[in-house]
Amino acid sequence: MHALRDWFTAPWVQWIALLFLCSAYLQGAWDKLRDFPSAVVEVRHLGLAPVVPLAVMTIAVELAGPLMVLSGWNRWLGALLLAGFTASANLLADRFWTRPASERRQLANAFFEHWGLVGALVLVAWIDLGGLHAR
Repeated sequence: MHALRDWFTAPWVQWIALLFLCSAYLQGAWDKLRDFPSAVVEVRHLGLAPVVPLAVMTIAVELAGPLMVLSGWNRWLGALLLAGFTASANLLADRFWTRPASERRQLANAFFEHWGLVGALVLVAWIDLGGLHAR
């Protein structure tokens, strides 16, 4: 039992877990950088404006947040930045309750998966700010 605990509490396990948590943001930023016109179309599709600055800001958040989380530099702030971004994007993009019944299940799954990411990111911030010792 101790060996398993020691293995799962090794620093590299934490870093890999944080990398997995941040992977969607890194992949999203990479895709948007490779095809910026599509990033602009995505922002426009959500009905937001001004589209170009918001597309640039999205890329910046999807890069800065993970870099902060993975490097440990103000990890709590990077995690909360990503949590806020994810919650906002989720409420804009995955409004399953407004879609036809045939589309609801898939969007509802995405909606609640994104809330899972928000929760995990808030836990990262909580732990980084000393939440495990604040009882």
